[in-house]
Amino acid sequence: MRLFDHYRQTPPSASGRTRHDLTLSLASAAISGRLATSVAVRRVRPPRGGADTLALAVERCRVVARDQDVVELTLVSPGGGPLPRWYPGAHLDVHLPSGLVRQYSLCGDPASARHYRIAVRRIPGGGGGSVEIHDALAEGATVHTHGPRNAFPLAVPGYGSPARRLRFIAGGIGITPILPMLDLARDRGVDWSMIYTGRTRDSLPFVEEVEAFGAAVEVRTDDRCGLPSADELLGDCPDGTAVYACGPAPMLTAIRAALADRDDVELHFERFAAAPVVDGRPFRATVASSGETVGVSAEETLLGALQRAGVHAPYSCQQGFCGTCRTRVLAGEVDHRDTLLTEPERAAGMTLTCVSRAAGDCGLTLDL
Repeated sequence: MRLFDHYRQTPPSASGRTRHDLTLSLASAAISGRLATSVAVRRVRPPRGGADTLALAVERCRVVARDQDVVELTLVSPGGGPLPRWYPGAHLDVHLPSGLVRQYSLCGDPASARHYRIAVRRIPGGGGGSVEIHDALAEGATVHTHGPRNAFPLAVPGYGSPARRLRFIAGGIGITPILPMLDLARDRGVDWSMIYTGRTRDSLPFVEEVEAFGAAVEVRTDDRCGLPSADELLGDCPDGTAVYACGPAPMLTAIRAALADRDDVELHFERFAAAPVVDGRPFRATVASSGETVGVSAEETLLGALQRAGVHAPYSCQQGFCGTCRTRVLAGEVDHRDTLLTEPERAAGMTLTCVSRAAGDCGLTLDL
């Protein structure tokens, strides 16, 4: 299996640094020594607040899952002008009116220069971004972005990819980056198939839109068929297949383990959940502005500990990708677990609180 680990799960470093992801560690143990990661890590510019953001108006907001938990936003330029071009797999860093920054996959038509489309599932116990969009972002409201970014690109067979066919696997809201890929594969005449899974049919966004692709698509729900096995998710998957998967971590772990001995298959995947801590050690972090000391357990992130203690700290992706949680360390040695910061930034004392930790026994003092 040739493995391509994309956006929202921290990609491997160019030097092969460990990924620190417990949810994939079981599969990693089986796969260790067998993988040859041949894709270069893409340095994607992190979002920064300021005047260089692009304003987007919410032209339309509609429910796209029967359980009412997923809404689609159509975003346009307030002046009606054209928007920057994007390609399947891209996302937007959306700056919400509250100041929160969240990433959402573009799931509309890349050929349209007039509007962007994103979809957001309500997560009541999340960080507040989805609730704000569902409850407070009305049509006519304005959000901001730096424009499309892509760390989950589709390489089309015959157009830059050595693969001969494509297999798409989407779980729930994981359909959003996959939808534009289906259009592109069909338009290019590529041999492809797809399985779309979720708890119930009512929980699946865009299910009718997906089914319109015809016999190439299988929609399977847990309430009727039970949890799918990795073999059922992968289907036939002959030699020369490139698999593109997006969904919950257990699904991706099962797929990755099933492909451990397949050197003739590419696996590209993207997941949305924050990566759990692995190989963590407890430490203490001091907030310089107040002198408060916060204990960070072996199983939680520095960002999570700060939030638990009521310390305001910026964040967005929670996976060491976007750079929103960038914070200066005034004292202590950092165990850097990201692939975003440059060596000069690390030498200057910067860290990403969502993934990195203290390397020594003295803890960290943060410029917060």
